[in-house]
Amino acid sequence: MTPSTAINPVPSSPQVEVPVPETEILEADLAISFDYTRSLGPVLSPFALALREGEILGGRTSDGRTLVPPVEFDPITGKQTTELVEVAPVGTVTSWSWQPDPIAGQPLSKPFAWALIRLDGTDSSVLHAVDVDGPDLMSTGMRVHATWRPVRTGRIDDIACFVPGDMPAAAPPNDGAPPITDDAGNVTITTPISLTVRHAATEEESWYLEGLRTGKLLGGRVATGEVYFPPRQASPADGSRTVGQVEVSDSGTVTTFCIVNVPFLGQQIKPPYVAAYVLLDGADIPFLHLILDCPAEDVRMGMRVKAVWRPEEEWDHTLRNISHFAPTGEPDAPFESYRNHL
Repeated sequence: MTPSTAINPVPSSPQVEVPVPETEILEADLAISFDYTRSLGPVLSPFALALREGEILGGRTSDGRTLVPPVEFDPITGKQTTELVEVAPVGTVTSWSWQPDPIAGQPLSKPFAWALIRLDGTDSSVLHAVDVDGPDLMSTGMRVHATWRPVRTGRIDDIACFVPGDMPAAAPPNDGAPPITDDAGNVTITTPISLTVRHAATEEESWYLEGLRTGKLLGGRVATGEVYFPPRQASPADGSRTVGQVEVSDSGTVTTFCIVNVPFLGQQIKPPYVAAYVLLDGADIPFLHLILDCPAEDVRMGMRVKAVWRPEEEWDHTLRNISHFAPTGEPDAPFESYRNHL
């Protein structure tokens, strides 16, 4: 999307421009997470149900091998695996590596070994944790057995870990609720997935975010004259650097939009509602936000809108300080004023 070199002329509004000041670079931890829900299918579902009961199932292949975890399709013939057999919770370490500093979400909070373990009666190795007091106590070929959690839900971590020795204790009675199954009897599991990264903002992002914290919308003017909101380090059109700050208006024009009618997991607004690109007065490129306070079917290209800010005590360094945009009641902007910003 390449902006026009003309400043949005509707309505005319003075731009407050200052040279780019020296800015403290902001840093923050950004957490990205979602819950991945899936059906395990006709082969892994019995495997999961067996784990819940303190048992381990393997899948028998056409050439007589037993694989753990079982695979849905025979690697030799490609046919669906149909024969599942119980295997021992005891096995032999085939290879391993030491985990000196466990991180959140790993099986143990103390140092442990990751190991490939070939369970007795199987022809493949399963990856799991081995609880030993130091790497000098680990070795390839050592015998280990599974220990079970008292609350089991049909996941591989129902096996808490493996420990040295080949005399396993029986799994304790399960205190967990039965897993969810679909009409075909397949188990449905939800796996939380998350990632936390430390983000250091650019200089332009830093003063833009500081502006939001104080209720200002700061765009950046690049050397060729265009004003970007949010600001960029450089123009994506020709690489021109940002040379000045511009405080733009919190009023603008709807350029393009979509009406959201389909509900989805985590949705915070009841459909239907509108997500629209809003061209703020004084900016040369639109940005995406919500249009509320009017029926979704009334939103249109050219509609004049104004930011609805959250209470000042809720402001932080995010664009969520603006709850949404609402119609101003002004006449629609002429198409010529935003045709080059679609």
